[in-house]
Amino acid sequence: MTDGLIVQYLGFQAKLLVREYAFQVREAGAEREFTLNIANDAFLTHRVRYQDAPDICAQKLQAELAAHANHPPQTEYVITTDELDAYRTARAVKPSRYRSRHSEG
Repeated sequence: MTDGLIVQYLGFQAKLLVREYAFQVREAGAEREFTLNIANDAFLTHRVRYQDAPDICAQKLQAELAAHANHPPQTEYVITTDELDAYRTARAVKPSRYRSRHSEG
């Protein structure tokens, strides 16, 4: 991305089938709004956590901006199940419980 690009999360709306996440992108006096949707079913089936959704959408938008020199051809995107799975896999926390090497007893 070029310097001077500002991406701002505006919030979300819960709709019948999706949660719609809105972002505003400002650059050199121009403003554009982008909408990214995640199916409500993805939340209900625990494919995505509510608190992760804005980050998932922001990452998708950043990728689209980067891929199109900050001017993607569309302003509305749908987050796919593959993208949700990739996000969850990338964020998976490996069990890190400390196991004592001292013998019990």
